[in-house]
Order: sequence, then C-alpha cells, then structure tokens
Amino acid sequence: MAVSLKQVVEIGKYLIEQRLSGRKRFALALMLEPLFRCNLACPGCGKIQHPSEILRRHLTPEECFRAVEECGAPVVTIPGGEPLLHPQIDQIVEGMVDRGKFVYLCTNAILLEKSLDKFRPSDYLSFSVHLDGLAHEHDRAVDREGVFEIAVRAIKAAKARGFRVTTNTTIFNDTDPAQVQKFFDFLTSLGVDGMMVSPAYGYEWAPDQEHFLQREQTRALFRAILAPYRAGENQWNFNHNPLFLDFLEGLEDYDCTPWGMPSYSVLGWQKPCYLLNEGHYASWQELLDNTRWEDYGPKSGHPQCRDCMMHCGYEPTAALDALELHRLPRMAANLLTGR
Repeated sequence: MAVSLKQVVEIGKYLIEQRLSGRKRFALALMLEPLFRCNLACPGCGKIQHPSEILRRHLTPEECFRAVEECGAPVVTIPGGEPLLHPQIDQIVEGMVDRGKFVYLCTNAILLEKSLDKFRPSDYLSFSVHLDGLAHEHDRAVDREGVFEIAVRAIKAAKARGFRVTTNTTIFNDTDPAQVQKFFDFLTSLGVDGMMVSPAYGYEWAPDQEHFLQREQTRALFRAILAPYRAGENQWNFNHNPLFLDFLEGLEDYDCTPWGMPSYSVLGWQKPCYLLNEGHYASWQELLDNTRWEDYGPKSGHPQCRDCMMHCGYEPTAALDALELHRLPRMAANLLTGR
C-alpha cells in the first residue's frame, strides 16, 4: 500500500474522531479545483467545456484555504484543469502543507519539470501524474503526441529531486488488461510512490461518450487486470485502500458515500457530485444541510448512479469500512507487507 504510515495514522485518527463525535457526514478529502483551464483537450474530460469567462477565472489562495478550513478534510487533491497553470499554485500548496494537509497535486506533467523549483519536497506533498497507459495509449487518450514522453521525463526529474510522485490512471471500456499490466510494470520500474486507478464513468460534458464503463464491465476488467497482483506475481504499489480494489473486482458491494470527497471550485461547492452538473452551493454547510443524500448512489435508484464506481464516491466508503473490527487484522497486514 503506497499511502505513507504518517498519512494512514493521521486519517485513522481523523475518522475515529468523527465517529466518536457522532458526526454522520464529513469530508475525508477535498477535491479543490482552483481553475478549469487546461493545456490539453482530452476527449474523456469535460472541464474545458465551461464558457470562456469561467475558464479565465481562478481561486485565490485565501479562497482555497477557507474551503479546506470549512470542511476540515485531512487530504486535499488539487485537480483542474491543469493546476500548474495557476499563477499562485505554489502558495496554495505551501499553505495546505503548512496546515498539515496531505496534498495530491494532479497534473498532466507538461509543465511539471520546469515548475519543480516552485515547490519543496515534503511528506505531505505528492505530485499525482495522470497517465492512461504506455505511450500510444496515453497520447491517444489526451489527443496529443509526445505527452507520455514529457510526463515520464518529469516523473524522473521529480523523483531525482526528492519529491513523492504517484500516478492516476483511468480505465475505459476498450482497455486491454495485458497492456495495463505492462504499463503497471513500467511505472513500477520508474519507482513511483503509488498508482491510483479508477474506472471511467459518464461525465456528461465529455466529448467522448462511447468509452465509459458499466458496472459489470468494470468488475470483469479489474478482475483481469489485477489477476497477477492477486496471485503475488508482481510488486505493484497501489495508492488505494485494498478494500476499494476489492470493490472494483466485485468482491465487496458498497454504496456511494457522496459527501466523502466534496468538490470546491470557482463555481462554489458542487451539488453533490462533480459528475452530475446539478449546480453549486455557496458554503460547505449549505451543501450538507440542503442535499437529499439518500437520492444518490446506486441503491437510491438514481439512474446516473447505477453504473458509477468512481473513487470519489467509494474510496470514502472503503475507508469507513476499514475501521470495522473484523477488518483491522487485514489492514495491519497490508501495512506490514505494503500490499
């Protein structure tokens, strides 16, 4: 398991504190989107489909700090758009680290190598590089040749400077399991600090609507992809709670925890899932108080939730399940073995 012991301990303490306080709904990770602007136009992403006046906007560092203080999440992921385009991204990251937050700066890595001087290595900071496969597959996914090579060079440069680097990979319905396994072997050879994987689910603004996954497709694909890992034939290092990987393979049947990873952007607090585009609230408390949470997740009957298995909804469920007494021996074993 790629998550550091420090992060495991801090998040565990946070979850126990929430449970002891009797709080039913709380943020585990804040998805902070300081801008939607990007230097790529990936067909599976809808962020740059926003109107030009929205794409020109970005959050100030103070707005970012206020958002994380509002919700109290111990983890902050910073996607976009491309966050390295933000003129004050170094101040935002430094402020989050100074607050003791575990930061994952998500990037396509085009600007990463030239941006490394803006940051300092820390146990609280990881660069999360989006890679959707080896060179041909990734460059096709981002619709630009040469991006894979740039990203790999940036990963090597960041690792050489002492930074934590993880990767983030989206699995689509035409993914070849054997190619993904080769890709994971390659990432392992680079010495990345962890790999995150997530099934592609229908983001309605994305130009490409043909390659998203249905639930049974997801389970079959992940069973095939993870077969060597389950057999102990490799040393893949996943940046996931192992229960989430069980869920992707159909070994666990979880419901969504839609309040676990809220999204905050230049538009405000997303209602309640960034995949659904249902609007925004002005504050975290408004989101908590005004959302009919029972209307979301596959068990709710919401048609757009039926096939979703995205990490933003199910990683929090797996994290909460890991606190159950019967799970503790396995969680301890995973910490000791790194799996």
